[in-house]
Amino acid sequence: AVKNGKLVVRLHTGDPSIYGAIKEQMDALQEKGISFKVVPGVSSFLASAAALNCEYTLPEVSQTVIITRQEGRTPVPEKEKLARLAEHGCTMCIFLSVHMMDAVVTELIRGGYSEDTPIAVVQKASWPDERIFRGTLKTIVGLVGEAGVDRTAMIVVGHCLDSAYALSRLYSPDFGHMFREAT
Repeated sequence: AVKNGKLVVRLHTGDPSIYGAIKEQMDALQEKGISFKVVPGVSSFLASAAALNCEYTLPEVSQTVIITRQEGRTPVPEKEKLARLAEHGCTMCIFLSVHMMDAVVTELIRGGYSEDTPIAVVQKASWPDERIFRGTLKTIVGLVGEAGVDRTAMIVVGHCLDSAYALSRLYSPDFGHMFREAT
Protein backbone atom coordinates (compact mmCIF):
# COMPACT_ATOMS: atom_id res chain seq x y z
CA ALA A 1 0.00 0.00 0.00
CA VAL A 2 2.86 2.41 0.83
CA LYS A 3 4.49 1.68 -2.54
CA ASN A 4 1.17 2.63 -4.15
CA GLY A 5 1.19 5.99 -2.33
CA LYS A 6 -1.52 5.07 0.16
CA LEU A 7 -1.61 6.25 3.76
CA VAL A 8 -1.42 3.26 6.09
CA VAL A 9 -2.42 3.34 9.76
CA ARG A 10 -1.57 0.66 12.32
CA LEU A 11 -4.04 1.42 15.10
CA HIS A 12 -3.48 0.25 18.67
CA THR A 13 -5.89 0.67 21.54
CA GLY A 14 -4.43 2.86 24.25
CA ASP A 15 -0.78 3.82 24.16
CA PRO A 16 1.34 1.55 21.96
CA SER A 17 4.45 2.18 24.09
CA ILE A 18 3.27 -0.21 26.82
CA TYR A 19 2.80 -3.88 25.93
CA GLY A 20 2.10 -2.97 22.33
CA ALA A 21 4.93 -4.89 20.59
CA ILE A 22 5.57 -1.63 18.75
CA LYS A 23 9.37 -1.87 18.77
CA GLU A 24 9.38 -4.95 16.54
CA GLN A 25 6.86 -3.28 14.22
CA MET A 26 9.00 -0.13 13.96
CA ASP A 27 12.10 -2.25 13.29
CA ALA A 28 10.31 -4.11 10.49
CA LEU A 29 9.19 -0.82 8.91
CA GLN A 30 12.73 0.59 9.13
CA GLU A 31 14.15 -2.55 7.51
CA LYS A 32 11.74 -2.01 4.59
CA GLY A 33 12.58 1.71 4.36
CA ILE A 34 9.04 2.74 5.26
CA SER A 35 8.80 5.99 7.20
CA PHE A 36 6.33 6.15 10.06
CA LYS A 37 5.11 8.32 12.88
CA VAL A 38 3.95 7.11 16.28
CA VAL A 39 0.98 9.02 17.68
CA PRO A 40 0.45 8.26 21.38
CA GLY A 41 -2.90 7.38 22.80
CA VAL A 42 -4.18 7.36 26.35
CA SER A 43 -2.97 4.29 28.17
CA SER A 44 -5.51 2.16 29.99
CA PHE A 45 -3.66 2.73 33.27
CA LEU A 46 -4.34 6.46 32.91
CA ALA A 47 -7.90 5.98 31.68
CA SER A 48 -8.44 3.71 34.69
CA ALA A 49 -7.32 6.45 37.11
CA ALA A 50 -9.89 8.74 35.54
CA ALA A 51 -12.60 6.08 35.74
CA LEU A 52 -11.77 5.44 39.41
CA ASN A 53 -11.59 9.16 40.22
CA CYS A 54 -8.25 8.57 41.86
CA GLU A 55 -4.75 9.94 41.90
CA TYR A 56 -2.09 7.26 41.98
CA THR A 57 0.51 9.43 43.75
CA LEU A 58 -0.94 10.79 46.97
CA PRO A 59 1.31 12.57 49.48
CA GLU A 60 2.36 10.27 52.33
CA VAL A 61 0.57 7.30 50.68
CA SER A 62 2.51 6.52 47.51
CA GLN A 63 4.79 8.53 45.28
CA THR A 64 5.58 5.64 42.97
CA VAL A 65 3.54 3.80 40.37
CA ILE A 66 4.73 0.45 39.11
CA ILE A 67 3.41 -0.58 35.70
CA THR A 68 3.78 -4.31 35.22
CA ARG A 69 2.05 -7.59 34.45
CA GLN A 70 1.81 -11.04 35.96
CA GLU A 71 4.10 -13.59 34.40
CA GLY A 72 2.22 -15.90 32.06
CA ARG A 73 3.27 -17.49 28.80
CA THR A 74 5.72 -14.63 28.37
CA PRO A 75 8.18 -14.66 31.28
CA VAL A 76 9.34 -11.61 33.23
CA PRO A 77 12.88 -11.07 34.54
CA GLU A 78 13.40 -12.53 38.02
CA LYS A 79 13.76 -9.07 39.59
CA GLU A 80 10.40 -8.07 38.08
CA LYS A 81 8.29 -10.92 39.45
CA LEU A 82 5.06 -9.54 40.91
CA ALA A 83 5.88 -10.55 44.49
CA ARG A 84 9.24 -8.78 44.28
CA LEU A 85 7.62 -5.59 42.99
CA ALA A 86 4.88 -5.82 45.63
CA GLU A 87 7.54 -5.50 48.33
CA HIS A 88 7.52 -1.75 47.65
CA GLY A 89 3.90 -1.37 48.75
CA CYS A 90 3.33 1.43 46.27
CA THR A 91 0.56 1.85 43.70
CA MET A 92 0.63 -0.87 41.06
CA CYS A 93 -1.08 -0.95 37.67
CA ILE A 94 -1.11 -4.48 36.35
CA PHE A 95 -1.72 -5.09 32.67
CA LEU A 96 -2.71 -8.26 30.82
CA SER A 97 -3.36 -10.29 33.96
CA VAL A 98 -7.03 -10.28 34.94
CA HIS A 99 -7.45 -13.81 33.53
CA MET A 100 -4.88 -14.91 36.17
CA MET A 101 -6.47 -13.02 39.07
CA ASP A 102 -5.85 -15.85 41.56
CA ALA A 103 -2.13 -15.81 40.79
CA VAL A 104 -2.01 -12.00 40.87
CA VAL A 105 -3.56 -11.86 44.34
CA THR A 106 -1.35 -14.69 45.62
CA GLU A 107 1.79 -12.91 44.43
CA LEU A 108 0.72 -9.52 45.76
CA ILE A 109 0.08 -10.98 49.22
CA ARG A 110 3.30 -13.00 49.05
CA GLY A 111 5.11 -9.74 48.30
CA GLY A 112 3.73 -7.94 51.33
CA TYR A 113 0.32 -6.43 50.62
CA SER A 114 -2.25 -7.42 53.24
CA GLU A 115 -5.55 -9.11 52.36
CA ASP A 116 -7.39 -5.87 53.14
CA THR A 117 -5.39 -3.85 50.60
CA PRO A 118 -7.79 -2.08 48.23
CA ILE A 119 -7.82 -3.19 44.61
CA ALA A 120 -9.88 -2.20 41.60
CA VAL A 121 -10.37 -3.77 38.19
CA VAL A 122 -11.42 -1.51 35.36
CA GLN A 123 -12.61 -3.38 32.32
CA LYS A 124 -12.58 -1.43 29.06
CA ALA A 125 -11.51 1.86 30.65
CA SER A 126 -12.96 4.85 28.75
CA TRP A 127 -15.11 2.66 26.49
CA PRO A 128 -18.91 3.01 26.48
CA ASP A 129 -19.24 -0.41 28.16
CA GLU A 130 -16.63 0.27 30.87
CA ARG A 131 -17.12 -1.68 34.11
CA ILE A 132 -15.49 -1.09 37.49
CA PHE A 133 -15.03 -3.62 40.28
CA ARG A 134 -13.69 -2.53 43.68
CA GLY A 135 -12.72 -4.77 46.54
CA THR A 136 -9.79 -5.96 48.58
CA LEU A 137 -7.20 -8.58 47.81
CA LYS A 138 -9.41 -10.94 49.81
CA THR A 139 -12.59 -10.28 47.77
CA ILE A 140 -11.56 -9.27 44.24
CA VAL A 141 -11.13 -12.75 42.77
CA GLY A 142 -14.76 -13.56 43.51
CA LEU A 143 -16.00 -10.21 42.21
CA VAL A 144 -14.31 -10.41 38.81
CA GLY A 145 -14.96 -14.14 38.56
CA GLU A 146 -18.70 -13.72 39.08
CA ALA A 147 -18.74 -10.93 36.49
CA GLY A 148 -16.85 -13.03 33.95
CA VAL A 149 -14.03 -10.50 33.52
CA ASP A 150 -11.15 -12.26 31.79
CA ARG A 151 -9.59 -9.66 29.46
CA THR A 152 -9.36 -6.00 28.48
CA ALA A 153 -8.99 -4.95 32.11
CA MET A 154 -6.55 -2.96 34.21
CA ILE A 155 -5.82 -4.03 37.77
CA VAL A 156 -4.99 -1.20 40.18
CA VAL A 157 -3.80 -2.04 43.67
CA GLY A 158 -2.71 0.19 46.51
CA HIS A 159 -3.82 2.57 49.19
CA CYS A 160 -4.33 5.40 46.70
CA LEU A 161 -7.76 3.80 46.33
CA ASP A 162 -8.89 4.29 49.94
CA SER A 163 -6.45 6.19 52.11
CA ALA A 164 -6.35 9.38 54.02
CA TYR A 165 -3.50 11.45 52.61
CA ALA A 166 -1.54 14.58 53.37
CA LEU A 167 -2.50 17.69 51.46
CA SER A 168 -0.16 18.73 48.70
CA ARG A 169 2.43 21.31 49.67
CA LEU A 170 1.77 22.99 46.33
CA TYR A 171 -1.12 25.04 47.73
CA SER A 172 0.29 25.62 51.21
CA PRO A 173 1.03 29.32 51.89
CA ASP A 174 4.39 28.42 53.47
CA PHE A 175 5.53 26.54 50.36
CA GLY A 176 7.17 28.81 47.83
CA HIS A 177 7.59 27.99 44.16
CA MET A 178 8.17 29.85 40.90
CA PHE A 179 4.69 31.39 40.96
CA ARG A 180 4.48 32.34 44.64
CA GLU A 181 6.79 33.24 47.49
CA ALA A 182 6.36 31.45 50.79
CA THR A 183 4.61 33.46 53.50
